[in-house]
Amino acid sequence: MSDGKNGITYADAGVDIDAGNALVDRIKPAAKRTNRSGVMSGLGGFGALFDLKDAGYNDPILVGATDGVGTKLRIAIDTGNVDTIGIDLVAMCVNDLVCQGAEPLFFLDYFATGKLETEQAARIIEGIAEGCVRSGCALIGGETAEMPGMYGAGDFDLAGFAVGAMERGAALPEGVQAGDVLLGLASNGVHSNGYSLVRKLVEMSGLDWDADCPWGEGSLGEALLAPTRLYVTQVLDAIRAGGVHALAHITGGGLTENLPRVLPHDLGAEIDLDSWTLPPVFNWLAEQGGMAEAEMLKTFNCGIGMILSVQASEADAVTALLREAGEEVSVLGTVVAGEGVAYTGSLR
Repeated sequence: MSDGKNGITYADAGVDIDAGNALVDRIKPAAKRTNRSGVMSGLGGFGALFDLKDAGYNDPILVGATDGVGTKLRIAIDTGNVDTIGIDLVAMCVNDLVCQGAEPLFFLDYFATGKLETEQAARIIEGIAEGCVRSGCALIGGETAEMPGMYGAGDFDLAGFAVGAMERGAALPEGVQAGDVLLGLASNGVHSNGYSLVRKLVEMSGLDWDADCPWGEGSLGEALLAPTRLYVTQVLDAIRAGGVHALAHITGGGLTENLPRVLPHDLGAEIDLDSWTLPPVFNWLAEQGGMAEAEMLKTFNCGIGMILSVQASEADAVTALLREAGEEVSVLGTVVAGEGVAYTGSLR
């Protein structure tokens, strides 16, 4: 080997190990905020340990979920507003976990970029930590990959991995039957799905991200970056109270595609579109593209981020519990014999 004089270094190839180490030090306080019962190790090891017994489980079943944020990242990158995109990442994973009846326990992230910018990365990961705090799970590890030549200047990608648990026999969906009441929990806008279409519609409008929001306060970019709502703690309380047979996280595919995923093959749903008010962001998007109602319902959440199928006799109690927790709850309709989702009324 060479004696090292005038030799090339890893940094010369575009990978800054020192920056990576600085990032780990910067985010340790954020990760510490997420600590919960069961966590056995901090950041920096080759793996992270978690004690299910210490978390209170006797006969646990583990549940895993993984997701990303999609092309909503493009808006965050173009506007420089990356502080809440980590909340989206956590929400897309843990909102899926809770649909299985599982409590999220811990979370790991994957952050990849062409050139590591410590301040940008720290803001993103601090957002991930905030999402973990709000959903009661611990950020116990992750991976930061600096890959020159793979990403353009300032670009990055995110992926998340969540693990949850439930006691054996508690998995959902279970017991869904005709007559169940469908309760819808309000979304916080577009959440993290359909952004390839959103970006196309914004392009058609001729507006820039820093233009005034046509339907509310702030800029258009800020409004479209409103983070995905976290439903975990509220929904877990409802499950423990009894009567919840199934939950559907309304993501890509909208109400039309996601609700049938948790219904038995011989059951469908009837939903009254007049039972909630369509948030103005969706009216604006529909107007830009002249989108049909059916297309909206199978693309976006249209203002409903989570649907619960609840035993009819328990629907009032579950509704009251959720409203007390701060949820905006709409009685959407019922489970019926048949297949698919049938709509009455109209989005408005």
